[in-house]
Amino acid sequence: MRALAILGPNAREQDLAPFRAAGGEVTVTKDLAQATAQQAADAVLLLGGDGTVQRQLADLVRIQIPLLVVPAGSANDFARALGLRTRAQTLRAWATFVRSGNNVRQIDVGVLRFAGEGARATKTPTYFCCAAGAGVDALAARQAGSMPGWLRGHGGYFLAAISALLRFRAQTIRVSASGPEGAFQPTISEPGILVAAANTPWYGHGMRIAPQAQLDDGQLEVCFVRRVGKVRLLRFFPKVYRGTHVGLPQVEYFRAGSVRIESEQPLGVHADGEPVGQTPVEVNVTPKALRVIVG
Repeated sequence: MRALAILGPNAREQDLAPFRAAGGEVTVTKDLAQATAQQAADAVLLLGGDGTVQRQLADLVRIQIPLLVVPAGSANDFARALGLRTRAQTLRAWATFVRSGNNVRQIDVGVLRFAGEGARATKTPTYFCCAAGAGVDALAARQAGSMPGWLRGHGGYFLAAISALLRFRAQTIRVSASGPEGAFQPTISEPGILVAAANTPWYGHGMRIAPQAQLDDGQLEVCFVRRVGKVRLLRFFPKVYRGTHVGLPQVEYFRAGSVRIESEQPLGVHADGEPVGQTPVEVNVTPKALRVIVG
């Protein structure tokens, strides 16, 4: 058994000792593309959070080697969706993989493609594993990204979200969803504060933005939040952590294979909490594009 390891900012090579003890040769690399071109590997161990996963997704989709995510970041929502909340759970999953290899799933991956005239206007896809969003959540992600890592992992995302909610001004957002023939059909056009397209239930360090999301159904769960007063917004914000915001009159929630997001003025767009561009943007899903080792 041979594995390549990617270490996020909070991980150290000594963290790999239990995985080496459980079986297999583990080699640390900073470049999956180069490493896989030089040697064959049976798995990729990634010790990090959602941002570290997001930065490796393009290579992981291409090489199709099973991925084990070890939660070691400030936000570990993807690991949570895979049933890997603790190091102990990941070690058990690794032991199962080494022994039998029967805990590998193929799951969907979200894809962003930017339009317009800006620097991000390109046909090169930007991948995400949990969710992508435009609006106040992208502002919160940018603010959280400027915080020290220890603060992000201990309430920083919540503080950034509250700050962003108080600062953000609603604007008209247009959301078009793919219809039965594949063409985009106008779905929403009204003032709002965010639209998120999710592949997993959680994002933003535990916010259950899309409680009905599934990893392998070929669909995105889309959550649009209408313009609402600051006081009322702060009152219902905690519901997002429980997933009980769905059904509120301020929320529009639906499922689609792909959506196009446009806005009155360019809005920041994030992928798994990483700022990646501005609207307009198309959000799609590539079914069964990623192989993962699950708990």
